[in-house]
Amino acid sequence: MRARYGVPLGITALGAAGLAYAAGFEARSFRLRRVTVPVLPRGTRPLRVLQVSDIHMVSGQRKKQRWLQTLAGLRPDLVVNTGDNLSDPEGVPELLDALGPLLDFPGVYVFGSNDYYGPKLRNPARYLFEKLQGRHGLNGNPPAVGAVHNPWEEIRDAFDAAGWLDLTNTRGRLKAEGLELAFTGLDDPHIKRDRYEKVAGGPEADADLSVGVVHAPYLRSLDAFTADGYPLILAGHTHGGQLRVPFYGALVTNCDLDTDRARGLSTHRAGGHTAYLHVSAGCGTNRYTPVRFACPPEATLLTLTARD
Repeated sequence: MRARYGVPLGITALGAAGLAYAAGFEARSFRLRRVTVPVLPRGTRPLRVLQVSDIHMVSGQRKKQRWLQTLAGLRPDLVVNTGDNLSDPEGVPELLDALGPLLDFPGVYVFGSNDYYGPKLRNPARYLFEKLQGRHGLNGNPPAVGAVHNPWEEIRDAFDAAGWLDLTNTRGRLKAEGLELAFTGLDDPHIKRDRYEKVAGGPEADADLSVGVVHAPYLRSLDAFTADGYPLILAGHTHGGQLRVPFYGALVTNCDLDTDRARGLSTHRAGGHTAYLHVSAGCGTNRYTPVRFACPPEATLLTLTARD
């Protein structure tokens, strides 16, 4: 009898242990990733940029709140928020409390689909099926019906009051450490709110650095930024794959970006140009799938340095 049921029971126990680890430990094992990107003009001093993404705040997530508050101790020169701040319509006060210390620093932001709409319970296997069928978000899928609307306006108003630049299908500029920084942002391509034609034209010639900012790194957005000559693009959305296979990597990105670039720094080529692309794995999860495996939640401190 033991020979007959030992293997299935062992697999079940191993799966249960893995799930307990992914939900009980790793999903709350917050990390800071450090990356160096050589994109500044020669002779300029380094610039420290903190990227936060995919917070997916749910009311009661005290450990996440405290960890986000500690990031202010890094004293970044600039904060970039690449969206999906909520996973609970009631989570706005706790989100703003968590980000409060960071609002004292210069910042820019774009929103993601989960800022606008609340999550729905869905089978996680659908991400794999949609990948195989070439369908992602509203890009090939029917529009969402009966979606919960999040109070994103409260987040926008708080960010704007702190002086952060809203990059929703628009451009903006600010100064940091004596450098003129120009930003071009898009609304979320995952729900077809991106309007690149409104911001096309490439980097601003009199800026020390021009950066493209978008929540979901769909190829159409990356191609547009890169072909226009932007040297750096910042994005989130992918959760780094969220569930990664050790020694293999991410299985999905929830967009048409390849899985090899699901998180971290890489390059993107289009129109005869090459851009650095940084995709944050983010620090949260959808409230209905609160697990991570081989992909701890993160924020990233990007040190921008002079070009070689």
